[in-house]
Parts: sequence; C-alpha cells; structure tokens
Amino acid sequence: MLDPREGLTPDGLITTGADRSRVPAAHEAVLEQAVAGAAGRVGELHLYGSVATGTARSPGSDVDLLAIDADPEEMARLAADLGRRFGALCREVAVGVAQPDDYRGADDAAYGNRVFLRHYCVPLLGDDAHRSAHPFPGDRDAARGFNGDLGRHLARWRAAEPGPDLARRVGRKTLLAVAGLVSVTDATWTTDRDTAAHRWGELRPSWREDLQRLLRWAGGTDDDPAAVRAALGEGGVVDRVVADFAERIGLWRDGGSGVPSRRGG
Repeated sequence: MLDPREGLTPDGLITTGADRSRVPAAHEAVLEQAVAGAAGRVGELHLYGSVATGTARSPGSDVDLLAIDADPEEMARLAADLGRRFGALCREVAVGVAQPDDYRGADDAAYGNRVFLRHYCVPLLGDDAHRSAHPFPGDRDAARGFNGDLGRHLARWRAAEPGPDLARRVGRKTLLAVAGLVSVTDATWTTDRDTAAHRWGELRPSWREDLQRLLRWAGGTDDDPAAVRAALGEGGVVDRVVADFAERIGLWRDGGSGVPSRRGG
C-alpha cells in the first residue's frame, strides 16, 4: 500500500508513516499474540509494512514482522501459527529474521539494514538496541543499501525454477530497485512499486510493458514461465534494471548478505 507520508524532509532526510499510533485497531490482536509468542525467544521484535503505516486493508494485507537475535525455525513456526489463527484478518503473517551483526559495520548491507530499521520499523518487543537515534538521508547510499544486491538476486533467480513464487519475488525486488532509481533521479524518496513502475516507464518508454508486467508479478498475477525466463535473461528487464542501478547508484561494494526480511527478494 502507498504510504502517503513517505518522502524527504526539507533537509533531505527520509520520512515515513511507520508509527505505533497508526496501527489499525483490527490488527492489535495479532500483534499482541506475536509479542506473547516471541517473548523470551527474540532480542527484539519489530513491525513494518502497511500495518505499521496504517494503510493495511483486511483481509488482503500481510502482517510483516522482523525479529532480531532469533532462531529462524522458531520464528517460522510462530509465523505459521499466527497465520492460521488470523487468516480471516490478513493474507499472511511473515517473520523475517536478522542477527545483531547484520546492523554492524560500514558495508552497504549493514547501512541499508540500519536505514530500514530506523524509518520503516515499529518496535514491539525488546530494548531496540540496534535502532539509530538519528534519521538518515534519502540518497544514493540509502538506495544502494536497500537494493544494491539486485545483481546477486538475479544470479540466484536464473538458477531457480520459474513459478508464481519466483515471479512475485522478481517483481517485488526489481521494482524496489526501480524505486531507488526514481528516488535518486528525481531527488525524492519512495519505495512504492506502482510509483516506480509508472515514473521509470516515463523515463524509459520502451520499458513500460515490462515494468507493468513486473508490477503484476509483484501482486501475484501473470506468472507465465516463459515471460519470467525472458525477464531474467541477458538483456531482459531485470538485467537492464541492474545496469541502470549500477550506473546511477552503484551495486554493493562488499560481501554483505543483507537481512533476510520481506523488504528483499
């Protein structure tokens, strides 16, 4: 869902609508149970996505959680249990898992993780020890931290079997990278996929059809295997986005792996 509060301050700092006060009342029950289920198992638990910005719509929106210093298998079981219990409220409950080292250091991955935690996550449980006290600029560094790993994803996607899940991951991650391109090119800040597809289609008219297809994939439709393979092939739309990103923003310059959360692909 579009976050109408996402953008830049007059000083060029990122601003979003993620705030505990904006969580829809209908979702409080699932958050209460998530906190109860995570207590004693995680260092920190955070909420992000449309529920955090107050733009969620039941039952089509997901509840996205990020657990720091947690066991992935335990969090997978918690997510599955919450998904079963609250299936009438949301499409899915997802719990991404990160470790404290994912927020340390000067590499692009750690920087992007710190930006994401500061501006897109709402603390639910724990001491919030990894959250920066200061806002971050919406610039090339932030865009690269978020999506400078697109080329690495492309290599993995090419080795995967085409199908609905792959198409959705390709659409979501690639359009997030396009949103970074739009942000840097237009001196703004957005992570909205619809905005990205529309604006980059204006700047790259020959890409419009491909970008709209990525948007459909991101929404879970139109997952034709032949089209997915073409998008991932040499000269395909993902390859072209990687090239644009490398030229205008730059790809990751280090060996960071990024946080395995839903903001990636």
